[in-house]
Amino acid sequence: MKKIFCLILSISIFSSAFAQTKNAPNTYSAEVARPKLVVGLVVDQMRWDYLYRYYNRYTQGGFKRLINDGFSVENTFIPYTPTYTACGHTCIYTGSVPAVHGIIGNDWYDPETKKNVYCTEDSTVSTVGSTPSSEGNMSTRNMLTTTITDELRLATNFRAKVIGISLKDRGSILPAGHAANAAYWYQASSGNWITSTYYMKEVPAWIADYNKLKLANRFYAKNWETLYPINTYVNSTADEKAYEGKQSTFPHQLTQNIDKNFDAIRSTPYGNTLTLDLAKRAIASEHLGQDNITDFLAVSCSSTDHVGHLYGPNSIEIEDTYLRLDKDLEAFFNYLDEKVGKANYMVFLTADHGAAHVPGFMQENRLPAGTVNDRDIANKLNTYLNDKFKLNNVVLKSQNNQIIFDHGKTDKASISFDIIKAASVEYLKRLDGFQNAVDMAKISQSTLQEIQKKMITNGYNARRSGDIYYVLQPNWFNGGNTGTSHGTWNPYDAHIPLVFMGWGIKRGTTNRMHYMTDIAPTLAALLHIQTPNGTVGEPISEITNK
Repeated sequence: MKKIFCLILSISIFSSAFAQTKNAPNTYSAEVARPKLVVGLVVDQMRWDYLYRYYNRYTQGGFKRLINDGFSVENTFIPYTPTYTACGHTCIYTGSVPAVHGIIGNDWYDPETKKNVYCTEDSTVSTVGSTPSSEGNMSTRNMLTTTITDELRLATNFRAKVIGISLKDRGSILPAGHAANAAYWYQASSGNWITSTYYMKEVPAWIADYNKLKLANRFYAKNWETLYPINTYVNSTADEKAYEGKQSTFPHQLTQNIDKNFDAIRSTPYGNTLTLDLAKRAIASEHLGQDNITDFLAVSCSSTDHVGHLYGPNSIEIEDTYLRLDKDLEAFFNYLDEKVGKANYMVFLTADHGAAHVPGFMQENRLPAGTVNDRDIANKLNTYLNDKFKLNNVVLKSQNNQIIFDHGKTDKASISFDIIKAASVEYLKRLDGFQNAVDMAKISQSTLQEIQKKMITNGYNARRSGDIYYVLQPNWFNGGNTGTSHGTWNPYDAHIPLVFMGWGIKRGTTNRMHYMTDIAPTLAALLHIQTPNGTVGEPISEITNK
């Protein structure tokens, strides 16, 4: 009797469980809540203050829409130095620093191979989409960690599409990641958008057709006039300044470049227009954001950097470039609204670095500034070490604010390398424009400010970096007599905009300190995927906490 009762009870429990399972939602078919498309927008060399310097002149649908409808992280800083393009794009998408991800500059001297290295160079691949040239021999080979775009590919079993687009190869390749479906960049010699055999054997038809249009010529035919009457550019200096780059007076004549100089488009605001136009075509042609698998489009607008380097942050040229970019962003956001749906995409906008004021502009206004020259630094230090220790050309080069020694010669020297470095540090401190210098192996023992120690340490890769790091006085940089540059720890280079908008993003701002390394983990938290494997940042809780 007892056995019969147990059997009946077991059948009853099984039937009840089966009924509950049958009536329960099918959890295996449920999708994780994610946007259909994520768009990363990096504006190359965008200082944080540009969000507000030209705010009154922006349209309602561009930068103002981001600020007013999105969430702005007002105090976002780069946590490493040098603050260069390749490092910045890599940090944004890896959540890591050069010490870990390995991209320590746009280029560097590799002490192991004893060769100069460009950040995305790869001799094992070749150009696709145009005639062969070194411009196409590029991939992610030198990047040591995964990106948020890689992690999205992994999380979706490679069903998510990831595409990178930029005039610069490094602005396209590094954000798109190792596992990207494609990365496209602009070939200056032909005016074509190209890729490499790392991604594909031939470009898709939509890229081939786009290249046939040679749209740069159409923009050249317009020349570059100011968008508004030139006397309304009250946030800028006078049009003609000796410390600005070549042809610094409006209108800028461009017709002479038609079918001849396709590279010139980079140094006009039209380069950004081309970039965002190609991004639209990628969305349409690759059907990005058209299903329930999240896709990712990584776009970098590079012309802001080219114009900034030539003319500087206070030029009419840079103001006009941002006013035109604002209109391009408005058109791009409207396109996303129509094609993907306003509630279906998430976009973030940030920058890879800022820029210093042009020294000539600073001096004109009685503000301290100046420039140094890498070649002069290396020559002076070599002369000093030769006089002091009879060491001939022991310094290979000065690069990325670092001194790189010929270790073959230092190993054979009659004095220790520590003595050579100590003498070099003391000499460098005495040079005009130098604030400090430090032996990279002894940075913890230095008298540098903590923020400088942290940023230099984060930028130091033990297998790729130099031996001594030097810090310049504020608003001093490596450069010439015209235009500007970047690369330092100072806020004008390290304070960047960061605004999220769209799916899953509430309106608001925060003035808490956050870092560029926090962008990727914030995206990971919003998308419910793993952070990149070298991440050192943290999710921005003001955004992720609903």
